[in-house]
Amino acid sequence: MATKKGPKPAPLDPSVIKKLLDKLSSDNEFRRLFKKDAGAALAKVGYKIGADAASAGTCLQLKATDRIAPKGKIVRDRAKLEKTLNSIVNFDCARGFSAD
Repeated sequence: MATKKGPKPAPLDPSVIKKLLDKLSSDNEFRRLFKKDAGAALAKVGYKIGADAASAGTCLQLKATDRIAPKGKIVRDRAKLEKTLNSIVNFDCARGFSAD
């Protein structure tokens, strides 16, 4: 099994995670931005990447055919989402923000 090479995404600071989930559970304009461009949405809540890191926006980006999870689901699953975002191992957590 081959492993991917290249820069790893910069980790998400807990304060960025809090702001991200706050906005995703309350702000329709931010939700539209996140659906369209997760990297830009992360930058808007204070996410910064170093020169030797990739953006977490790439791995959090929903597919064009995905619907973003309803605000209530994000509120309900907030603790689980925070835990996932704080301990991302393979950055395969976009599905947590998907409605399906």
